[in-house]
Amino acid sequence: METQVNQVALPLRSHTILGVCEAMGEDFGFNPVFLRIPLAAMVIVSPTLAFSAYFLLGLAVLASRLLFPKVQPEAAEVRQEPVVANEQVELAKAA
Repeated sequence: METQVNQVALPLRSHTILGVCEAMGEDFGFNPVFLRIPLAAMVIVSPTLAFSAYFLLGLAVLASRLLFPKVQPEAAEVRQEPVVANEQVELAKAA
């Protein structure tokens, strides 16, 4: 049984503009909201500076993704043990 996960590229997702903040969050391990809020505030103060910073972050993401691409793990075969219809299964207890 082979499962295939289809992921849409960041710039093509409906809830992102170009996916720069989300990509930075993925690459550096933080929540992208922590980058989106300062960029949104910067748009109010200085739109030119905000769009320049966003563009530079986009170039940094592009460079990092081209220089250090993610290694796609090969699909591991998942073996599932057959479950007997009346078998008692012990559930984990919450402490």
